[in-house]
Amino acid sequence: IEKFEKEAAELGKGSFKYAWVLDKLKAERERGITIDIALWKFETPRYYVTVIDAPGH
Repeated sequence: IEKFEKEAAELGKGSFKYAWVLDKLKAERERGITIDIALWKFETPRYYVTVIDAPGH
């Protein structure tokens, strides 16, 4: 997260640090919108979690 925070701050978008975990395209980061679907899956001892970032939500 620290890496994303630094990169976002350099572009004047410091509040976007968490969005950039899934926003990988340069255009997404520059424009502040989601263009492509992204998934991130992980599990805890009790749950399977899928984080989805999709355009238009």
